[in-house]
Amino acid sequence: MTRVGPTVEQSVAPDGGTGRWWSLPRAVDRRVIWLAWASFVVEVVLIGTGGLVRLTASGLGCPTWPKCTAESLVSTPEMGIHGVIEFGNRLLTFVLVVVAIAAFLAVVRMRRTRPELFWLAFAQGVAIPVQAVIGGLSVLTNLNPFVVGLHFVVSATLVAITATMVYRAVKGPRTADRLVPGWYRGVVSGTVAAVAVTVLVGILTTGSGPHAGADEAVDGGRLHRTGFDPALMEHLHAIPAYVLFALTLVLVVGAVRLRLPSTWALLLLVVEFVQIAVGLTQARTGLPVGLVGTHMVLAGLLVGAVTVVVLSTRGTAGRQAAREPLSA
Repeated sequence: MTRVGPTVEQSVAPDGGTGRWWSLPRAVDRRVIWLAWASFVVEVVLIGTGGLVRLTASGLGCPTWPKCTAESLVSTPEMGIHGVIEFGNRLLTFVLVVVAIAAFLAVVRMRRTRPELFWLAFAQGVAIPVQAVIGGLSVLTNLNPFVVGLHFVVSATLVAITATMVYRAVKGPRTADRLVPGWYRGVVSGTVAAVAVTVLVGILTTGSGPHAGADEAVDGGRLHRTGFDPALMEHLHAIPAYVLFALTLVLVVGAVRLRLPSTWALLLLVVEFVQIAVGLTQARTGLPVGLVGTHMVLAGLLVGAVTVVVLSTRGTAGRQAAREPLSA
């Protein structure tokens, strides 16, 4: 007797997927988790390559936007290494676009059962063209430090979005259960505020320092800086950083005393410790390019870590949990 239609083994994958690798998932499977991680990693890498552009004075390596020059879409040999670095950073944005589209397609069929994943992927996709426009404005304004700073703010926001996507893909949707007492949630809120202030003041500090993002000869000496005193900005930047470190210590100690999961608070503490060590070293060694770039990447990881700390204060329903579809 001839069997008609697929068998159970053919139609349902062991991990809850659809059973065929090329079909769009109906539930969270390894493809969704991998793409969520890929989104997060690419966002952090883009912070690193963006820092490389700035710190190697390649910010005007491609002096026009969206083309690299008025006549060429790509960098030309005459533009040298600065053109290669700047155009390479632009190319990496296209990698992010591909990953973001793939992540969105991976969750589009779950828009009713896992709406949080759908909207997170959607938000990432919407933010990418916004980021591209801001990047273009930074070139057209000769690397105005406030426009460049806004560029980093959007990058940090995208890190938070993709970190949330990873957490939700692995842990499942949020439940109403609060896993920590009220005072602990208050400390977490203070920690988030301290991260925000630390990052924002750090952006202004970088915009006040020697790394203008391009060789002044390229722009005829018209490069913008904030005009703030770099030494003063370094001291102002340190204040919220130390407050953040103290608050995170409270989170770790509180988690241990209350017998709460402390993994994410410890991770945040480690990132902050390394960040402070790098920051102090770079300030005392004349802001070498390598350390400043590391400091920028760590700022991205700091945002990702504090995002997960916030998410871990609420219960989750598990990876395969689904909400009832909304009625049409």
